[in-house]
Amino acid sequence: MSQIHPTAPPFDTRKGPLAGIRVIDAATVIAAPFCATLLGEAGADVLKVEHPDGGDALRRFGTPTACGDTLTWLSEGRNKRSVTLDLRTKEGARIFKDLIAQTDVLCENFRTGTLEKWGLGWEVLHEINPRLVMLRVTGYGQTGPYSDRPGFARVAHAVGGLAYLTGMPRGTPMTPGSTTLADYMTGLYGCIGVLIALRHRDITGVGQYVDAALYESVFRCTDELASAYGMYGIVRERQGSSHNDYAVPHGHFSTRDGKWVAISCATDLLFSRLAEAMRRPELALPENYGQQATRLAHKLEVNEIVRDWCNSLTRKEVLERCNATATPAGPLNDIADIFGDRQFHVRQNIVAVDAPDLDEVLMMPAPVPRMSETPGTIRSLGPRLGEHTDAVLAELLGFDADRLADLRARKVI
Repeated sequence: MSQIHPTAPPFDTRKGPLAGIRVIDAATVIAAPFCATLLGEAGADVLKVEHPDGGDALRRFGTPTACGDTLTWLSEGRNKRSVTLDLRTKEGARIFKDLIAQTDVLCENFRTGTLEKWGLGWEVLHEINPRLVMLRVTGYGQTGPYSDRPGFARVAHAVGGLAYLTGMPRGTPMTPGSTTLADYMTGLYGCIGVLIALRHRDITGVGQYVDAALYESVFRCTDELASAYGMYGIVRERQGSSHNDYAVPHGHFSTRDGKWVAISCATDLLFSRLAEAMRRPELALPENYGQQATRLAHKLEVNEIVRDWCNSLTRKEVLERCNATATPAGPLNDIADIFGDRQFHVRQNIVAVDAPDLDEVLMMPAPVPRMSETPGTIRSLGPRLGEHTDAVLAELLGFDADRLADLRARKVI
């Protein structure tokens, strides 16, 4: 595993392709904050604006630690400076506006209309800072008949059409992997939107807002689902782990040692390679299962043959044979498998970051994508609540110690 140097300067915004870009993350949990995290990894100065009473709920989401914040917060709150500010107070809102005047990007995911209710909606902030780019993440977007409904990732998986497809045929629809998948997906789409908006601002000098909905991010990743229904009325059903309407075999298969492998043969050539790996090349003859149409017509038989073969070998043996014939296959890794995987090690996908508050070293996913000239960095873990309030307000707004003490006494910060 690679080691992030513990003496690296925590907020050196002179480095990275987004150095000089200031981001306010006024959002909570994952979706919009994940966009800010990605921008921070590229060098942006990210100010995490949190309510003075408890801060972001993500601090309590996940596995607790001795410092009071969870492992999820320490990882996903990385590279941010925490500033406490109650936006619901008049003075808190005024201070927020002053910060917005010096900000390039604002990330928020309050329920639709909340910022407007506080006098901090897009029209107000855009007038204060016409160059501002604002990411707005909600369950259903800023418009439409569902726009006022609360949204969560689990619900977005359902509404966007993904959860219905997940699980065994005729079984209960399942969670598609992580319950927070839609949050991360929307954070990624939001980050793309922010970068596009920054590029547009470079050209025109005018900012804009990015309207990202959780369900839309899910729906966008459903390949031909809409086209197939629109043209032929096809409603795709749950296909389980070893069923596919377009390729066979294409699924998950158990091995003799109780582990699992994924095998994907989307073409006749790939199936011939699998047949070679199985040491049964005759399976790939045209009169047997060598043509995709034949395999699809007999997919239960084909899957049974592959299942029996996998069950006769260990996972290591199955993968060795598949790799020797260039058959697409891989292990179904749990996190322990990942920690021992040479690919993850060589590409340094897991990094060790010094956690001085815990007297520990924390392991977490490295920044992606991998950049040849400007790689992402982890300069610090998720900060303590309000850790940087005094420094930021003094640095950007010139507040002195007396002003800060007064604001704190009145619970504005």
